[in-house]
Amino acid sequence: MRILIVDDERPAREKLHRMLAAEPDISAIEEARDGVEALERLPAFAPDLLLLDIQMPEVSGLDVAASLPAPAPCVVFVTAYDEYAIRAFDANAIDYLLKPYDQPRLQRALQRVRERLAQQRLAATAAGADAQASAATAQQTAATQPPLPAVTQLLVPERSGTRIVKVEQILWIETADNYVILHTAEGEPLMRQTLAGLLEKLGPRFMRCHRRAAVRLAAIVSIANLDKGDGEIMLRDGSRAPLSRQYRAELETRLNWG
Repeated sequence: MRILIVDDERPAREKLHRMLAAEPDISAIEEARDGVEALERLPAFAPDLLLLDIQMPEVSGLDVAASLPAPAPCVVFVTAYDEYAIRAFDANAIDYLLKPYDQPRLQRALQRVRERLAQQRLAATAAGADAQASAATAQQTAATQPPLPAVTQLLVPERSGTRIVKVEQILWIETADNYVILHTAEGEPLMRQTLAGLLEKLGPRFMRCHRRAAVRLAAIVSIANLDKGDGEIMLRDGSRAPLSRQYRAELETRLNWG
């Protein structure tokens, strides 16, 4: 099991690290000092579990949990505050460790994580071994394992701090070299991310409408015709996004499905 400890207090990180070192099935442990650093480490480290503090500067643990890409790692919140428990379990947390905790309490949380990971591995093995039973396997997994929450917001690092952009505020997305521009009614923040990678996080709410652009389907008001089958998408705030003929038929089909 690979674990990422996320806490802005060094003594808290060190305590967890010492306790985890006594567990035989943990293969790697890394630490992050805040939510932004945690999200930056996720792609390369690929943890199975986040041990996540809630109250941290700039980006809280709950914000981090809401911004996890799919498939998301397991989450156990570790905090000194009990008032966040309901919101934590709404974010599909497996457990909620209240500071100060001891080794047995941590071990109970880790055992719950092991059981969840075992369920995930069993489901993946069953799907690969018997393609004909994939539909039944998916139903069984859904019945025994809560669905992962959809990404509801993005964390965009800026010089002055970190901007939180709600997905529902994004109208369309445009590529700019190694970045994407998030077009919203409140501004156009720049995020270091490929368009393909971002669309994978955002899911079916967005669709590519051009080689260099994607649009949120719910924000579309109308489509204007241009030459040679191309078009222009009119959005709720009056802005416009390009539509190439390569993507037009699929886009109109998706809109027709509603």
